[in-house]
Amino acid sequence: MERVAILVDVQNVYYTTRQAFGRHFDYNAFWARFATGREVVVANAYAVERGDARQRQFQNILRGIGFCVKLKPFIQRRDGSAKGDWDVGITLDAIEVAPQVDRVVLVSGDGDFDLLVQRLRERHGVGVTVVGVARLTADSLIRAASDFVPIEESLLL
Repeated sequence: MERVAILVDVQNVYYTTRQAFGRHFDYNAFWARFATGREVVVANAYAVERGDARQRQFQNILRGIGFCVKLKPFIQRRDGSAKGDWDVGITLDAIEVAPQVDRVVLVSGDGDFDLLVQRLRERHGVGVTVVGVARLTADSLIRAASDFVPIEESLLL
C-alpha cells in the first residue's frame, strides 16, 4: 500500500478556486480520491486563524475528514495588506515526513514550492503529486512534480 503525506495550502486553494471557478474546493471529494486505498501517514491542512465562527466550523469539518489543521495567526499590516504564509511550515513538514512516505500530495499552485518538489524527488526519492487550478498553478511547479492533477469539476462544490 502506498504511503502518502497530504499537505494542503488552504489559503492558496481557497483563492485560486474562487478566482478560477467562483466555487469552493471539495475536501471530501479530494480525500476520497487521494486517501482511499493508501496509508495516510500525514494529512495537514495549513490555514490562517482569523477567529471567526464560520472559519472554526470549516476547520472542524477538515478535522472530521481526517486532516490535522495547522493554524497561523492572521496578521493585518498597517498598510492594510495581510500576511498568513505557510510556505516554510509546509516545506519543513514535507522534508521531515519524506523518509516515511512514497508520495507527497501537495495541494497548492504556489511556484515557491518548485524547489521543495525537486528536492523531495531527487534527494528523497519521493513521488510528488501537485494538485492545483491549472491556469493559476506556476509552470515551474507543474514541471517539478511527478504528476499534476488539475482541480476541475469533480473536486469542486
